[in-house]
Amino acid sequence: MNRWNAEGILRDQLTWALQVKHVVPEFRRRGKCMLCQRPDVNEAGLCIYCMAILDEPEHTLARRWITGAAP
Repeated sequence: MNRWNAEGILRDQLTWALQVKHVVPEFRRRGKCMLCQRPDVNEAGLCIYCMAILDEPEHTLARRWITGAAP
């Protein structure tokens, strides 16, 4: 599925969004997942459900935010 919620970002743009230093903090500030807009997001701006379905490159970038090594 390319987009789960009209307010979320497109799935094919997630890799880009995880590399841009102003996108993730904005979704964290809102408290909504970047992909599905569920509440309770982690440091990468994603909920636990969307974290579970990430591909390896996306997961690697998300882990960088979680560990504090991201931009």
